[in-house]
Amino acid sequence: MRARLPLRLTRTAAFSAVCVTLAALGHLAAGGSGPEPSAVVAGGVVVTAATAALAGRERSTTTISVFLSAMQLFLHELFAFDDPSGISLAVHAHGGGLGENLGMLVAHLTATLITGWWLARGEAVLWALLRAAGRRLGATLLPLPLPAVPTPRRAVLPAVAPAPARGPLRHTVSRRGPPLPAC
Repeated sequence: MRARLPLRLTRTAAFSAVCVTLAALGHLAAGGSGPEPSAVVAGGVVVTAATAALAGRERSTTTISVFLSAMQLFLHELFAFDDPSGISLAVHAHGGGLGENLGMLVAHLTATLITGWWLARGEAVLWALLRAAGRRLGATLLPLPLPAVPTPRRAVLPAVAPAPARGPLRHTVSRRGPPLPAC
């Protein structure tokens, strides 16, 4: 089942909003300063464009989680751009909050995986509802049956009786088993 444009845009907007909000809140929870509004808008535009390309059909939990993780990494780097550490895959020193090293990575991954699972369950429910609605509406929207169109009559030929079987064994009686003893 493919998604038409209104459903595709709705799914894109929902995913993008969840993804950017998760990244911004994760950045704040890790002790970083709030991301710049221009960075949030730029990140939202990039995530929306990438999501729109993938929103054409139902996606698996794995696909959603991997894509969400990639977008979280992108947004994390984008939001950390104005930090003293600059853009790099190195650990950003955000100060207080969740910590600088392994704690931040675990927090990001945990939030991303839980959110990916949550989005995948919502995706499965949405597609199940659409299929059920399609079946229900499809049955009610079927056109009424057309009246029977009379077929032209064919000439009826008289029935011909089959010819009797002729052959050399026509009057032979076949019995199975040994012959009866003569008494």
